[in-house]
Amino acid sequence: MKFSNLKLTTPYLCHDSLFYDRVEPTPLENPFLIAYSQSAAELLGVDEDIGMDSALVSILNGEEKLEGSESFAMCYAGHQFGHYVPRLGDGRAINLGKVNGQNLQLKGSGVTLYSRLGDGRAVLRSSIREFLMSEAMHGLGIETSRALALIGSKTDVKRERMEKGAILLRLSPTWVRFGTFEYFYYANEHEKLKELADYVIAESFSQLQGSEDMYAKMYEQIVKNTATTIAKWQSVGFNHGVMNTDNMSIDGRTIDYGPFAFLDDYQKYYVCNHTDREGRYSFSSQPGIGHWNLKALAVALSPILEYERAEDILDELYGSTYESVFSEIMYAKMGLELEDEDDRGLYHWMLRAMENASIDYSMFFRELSSFNGDKSAILDRAVNREPLSAWLDAYAKRLEIESTSQQERHQKMLQINPKYVLKNFLLQEAIEKAQQDDFSMIKELLVVALSPFEEHPKLQHLYRSAPLQEKNKKLSCSS
Repeated sequence: MKFSNLKLTTPYLCHDSLFYDRVEPTPLENPFLIAYSQSAAELLGVDEDIGMDSALVSILNGEEKLEGSESFAMCYAGHQFGHYVPRLGDGRAINLGKVNGQNLQLKGSGVTLYSRLGDGRAVLRSSIREFLMSEAMHGLGIETSRALALIGSKTDVKRERMEKGAILLRLSPTWVRFGTFEYFYYANEHEKLKELADYVIAESFSQLQGSEDMYAKMYEQIVKNTATTIAKWQSVGFNHGVMNTDNMSIDGRTIDYGPFAFLDDYQKYYVCNHTDREGRYSFSSQPGIGHWNLKALAVALSPILEYERAEDILDELYGSTYESVFSEIMYAKMGLELEDEDDRGLYHWMLRAMENASIDYSMFFRELSSFNGDKSAILDRAVNREPLSAWLDAYAKRLEIESTSQQERHQKMLQINPKYVLKNFLLQEAIEKAQQDDFSMIKELLVVALSPFEEHPKLQHLYRSAPLQEKNKKLSCSS
């Protein structure tokens, strides 16, 4: 199957115009293909090389349509940094339709009804970041929207300076957000809210259709999915940066990659978004913000699910799900299989030692995956060796009670502690090359993004810590 032979449907258009606005993409000037993910294409049933499809660029640029496509932008609201904004919507994203359970969406494709004062465009740097990070999160085993292909152009886009416009074709089983429900709740369109809930159940939780108490069961699933995803974020050191309710997918997957970052050195209170002056969305705050957002969703669902009932579900499931998933992952990352009453203390000691030592978060765990009693490989990566040296002595003693062999432990740890993590300094290097029309590093990063646990000897140069001046920098929302 060729990509250009796909036949789309548009089930979201069964709703009335309160839900969306029909709009056509606005093509870029002189578009050209930068990169694509064949792995993402397989989700659509595409088995031919999409890079060889002569219509790919024209479809991404909105000049050609896939069969059945009817383009539209979705309406939603949301709490942004804790403050409710009654109408947001797809300001620079245009939906094309659905195939094989995936909704296709162009990001950066021009002005929509919801653009407000924006230009509906996305610039090259942010589009590269989202393309690579979408695929990297998938490679790490974290639920996420996917990125199919990226085109560049000669179109000028004004941000802090003039930049070149780009369009990303991204995929997701749903683009409904917490903020979509908030829009209908605060607009007192409660029948529409129920209609939306029925649509979400059909699209994302079809096993619940026709079941008793299905709205409560839907909320239970949303709570568990959200807690699971955030636990996985924390385990890999991922800071989303903008956890507004309009950026929270109703099925719990990661969406809307803006000023995100993976931790360089471990810093509990790291804030990757320079506009987040109060640190609302700091790395350590993410689990709590997930709970806050789910509470906001419970309010929005109150016309169809009693708020007190939803609150009970949230209190019962969120914390327990998060702790269960997070603990299981973190102990596996440490190579601990047998339970010991002192393990929790050992884990918290480890984090304090990492922070005091100033050591790269993901590289620490990768090196720990080969620990055989020799501390030098790990300590050589630390600025301050002493805090980690003492912890490693205690860790070595703890390993003595494990029943698995050292070789077996190492093999398991190497499958959960990635070697390649797309730190922002690497993405920035790829962006700077791309701005000089060299897209080779994007292709290299895509390889390790999709298989981050493998060694990739020819790409060993991508396994390195950020230069001191680049560590844990803050980024702009501008894209």
